[in-house]
Amino acid sequence: MQLVFATNNANKLREAQQILPNYKIISLEDAGIHEELPETHETILENSKEKAEYLYNKYHINCFSDDTGLEVEALGGAPGVYSARFAGPQKNNDDNIALILQKLQGVENRKARFVTYITLIINGEQHIFEGEMRGSILPCRSGNGGFGYDPVFLPEGYDKSVAELSPEEKNKISHRGRSLQKMAEYLSSK
Repeated sequence: MQLVFATNNANKLREAQQILPNYKIISLEDAGIHEELPETHETILENSKEKAEYLYNKYHINCFSDDTGLEVEALGGAPGVYSARFAGPQKNNDDNIALILQKLQGVENRKARFVTYITLIINGEQHIFEGEMRGSILPCRSGNGGFGYDPVFLPEGYDKSVAELSPEEKNKISHRGRSLQKMAEYLSSK
């Protein structure tokens, strides 16, 4: 079965392909879709649903979308739904990390969590899968792997950042990995 993943992020696409090897997972670009998908809501869940519903309703294709946010306790849950554009509309990972580190300078409570919601629509039927990874924000970057906030996120029970984990290790514990695993389990039960 082919599923269109509502992304052009090569890192996210690779993660999904690794976790769902029995399915042909393609990006928006691979599907010939070159428009920006709407994200007009104030919650991660609603944005995930909106993107999948837009794709399914406009193109009538089996698809799934994700929306992810980093929630930092000391920042009242920010950046949350604005994680990708925390430091501005340019959606620059380095700028976002620099801003998080600046805002947490001298702050003791560095607890944080990543949350992902995946919305899957197959033949008009919608399913939601949630994944979470708890941890804390490191005082400085560590590691060259991963993407986004991975170099400053220390998962609970680990002594290295997500950016220092292998892709296989990350997929087992990450928010997106967990939600994709739930989706894989659902698909295999059908």
